[in-house]
Amino acid sequence: MRDLTIILFERLGLLLVVAFVMTRTPGFKSLLYREYSVKMSLLHAVVFGFFGVASTVTGIIITDDTSIIRTFVLLPVEDNQLIVSSSLVAIVIAGLLGGPIVGFGAGLIAGSHLMFVGGIGWLANGLVNPLTGWLAGMTARFFSNERVISPLKALFIGVFPPVLQMQLLLILYTGGDGLVTIVDQIGLPLVLSNSIAIAIFTAMIGIVLKEQENEAALATKQALTIAEEALPYLKKDSNQEVANGLANLLYERLKLAAVSVTNQLEVLAHIGLGDKHHQAGDRITIPLALETIHTKKIQVAYLKSDLHCQHENCPLEAAIIIPITEANDVTGLITFYFRKAQHISPVELMMAEGLGQFISNQLNVLTTEKLQDHIRDAELRNLQAQINPHFLFNTLQLIASLFREDPKNARHLTLQLASYMRFNLRLVSKSLVELEKEYEHVEAYTSIIQERFRGRLQIVMNKPEKLPRILLPPSTIQPLVENAIQHGLKDVTDKGKVEIKIETQAEDISISVRDNGCGFPKHILPIVSHKPLVGTPNGGTGIYNVNQRLVRLIGESARLQICNISSGGSEVKFTLPVPNEFVEKQVIG
Repeated sequence: MRDLTIILFERLGLLLVVAFVMTRTPGFKSLLYREYSVKMSLLHAVVFGFFGVASTVTGIIITDDTSIIRTFVLLPVEDNQLIVSSSLVAIVIAGLLGGPIVGFGAGLIAGSHLMFVGGIGWLANGLVNPLTGWLAGMTARFFSNERVISPLKALFIGVFPPVLQMQLLLILYTGGDGLVTIVDQIGLPLVLSNSIAIAIFTAMIGIVLKEQENEAALATKQALTIAEEALPYLKKDSNQEVANGLANLLYERLKLAAVSVTNQLEVLAHIGLGDKHHQAGDRITIPLALETIHTKKIQVAYLKSDLHCQHENCPLEAAIIIPITEANDVTGLITFYFRKAQHISPVELMMAEGLGQFISNQLNVLTTEKLQDHIRDAELRNLQAQINPHFLFNTLQLIASLFREDPKNARHLTLQLASYMRFNLRLVSKSLVELEKEYEHVEAYTSIIQERFRGRLQIVMNKPEKLPRILLPPSTIQPLVENAIQHGLKDVTDKGKVEIKIETQAEDISISVRDNGCGFPKHILPIVSHKPLVGTPNGGTGIYNVNQRLVRLIGESARLQICNISSGGSEVKFTLPVPNEFVEKQVIG
């Protein structure tokens, strides 16, 4: 018995090597995703059937006196000889993966071969294979929620086919007591070898599935890379330029048979095989393409007839049609063409779906950006007197550069810029705003500025936990901060610092802006807040205008106090009375 077990495992080792090679084929991988068709079921039945035949050929022969013949079974055996093989392993795997039809078909082939080679129990051996294939297929349906049965379950399932084989041998063979002795000798080795081989085979399949998952992860990464590389093409104003750029990029990166890009009516670009008769300007006539536009879902053409190509020798036989949506409407299609339907695996489908979503999202973002650009343009025309165009341009350029490297920060800065712009709209509608709103305006401005000068400038903002409901002219603090950065820190290339402090005192609130820069020139310091400085950038009107509005709307007590700091830099400070009933009465709107 021990010798027989060792021999069976030796023969199984050779067959498992062949099985491992089988798992690397694209056709085998389609079984793992239960994508059946009549053609593929017949093909897999034949493949596993011949695998069962190979198992029989590599089996061993037991004579009626229980001696072992180790030669391969290439020809029919004598009537007093019994073939012991692992053909049931292939049949069980066929049933577990392909279902009852594949299992039964493979069993018929292997069983027919066993009946042909004859020997003791030829009828039992011939019947047990198709019966086992059908039962394994039914068992697979019981575990239909699992893509592949686990090795432990397979080990348990693998016990029963050899037991069934032994039972049929004893039932159908009535030639004497000799068969009982043979069954006693081969029973345990067959059960062990078959169940362990089936478990090993399912473990191999698990490895294949993990490889598929890794491929899917790589496909996702590739999709992200392609979506990023597609961004420059998507920014093109011409639809033709967008289509040509996308088609070339996808064709080169994905190594497809061909790629086409269309709008809702016609082909805009076609790159790859069949470009002699698939050309730009062709009308969309493929029913699946029209269905994609209607349903907004990916469609797959597995048959050449589904492509409705009028060219008889067209090399393209399958395709994935991907919808591109903007504002929830399909505005175009990207079609991946393949030479064979077998080339369309779940990985390709995942890649296609991911790319479709990424490109659609990019287009929606770009459309939104263009719309926002138009809105900003209209706003900027109304706010030219209040907003420095250089600041706005630099900010937009900063956000655009961050969208690829740090989209989260880009979105944050976009919101800050939006807050900054909204506040400036109030400049023409209100003469006074709440201190809390003014503080938010300064926060938006400093967030943008700190990002622009990251690593070179630090802005510190200190305020009480709760700001009093006090009113002041809009855009009062921000020009002071801007002046400190542009003029006070103009010669500071590193470790520049601006501190904005709001302090609540007994009868008023103090607001100061301090920097560690060069300070005000001595000849300018006495007059800087009393009149605009001629010959300086922007006419030197920033601080002057702030001071004038504070004095006019709040009073002399709110006049700016400007001084240089002995340690370096300057401080601009003003105070507001609390409560400010006079100011509250002047709120407009």
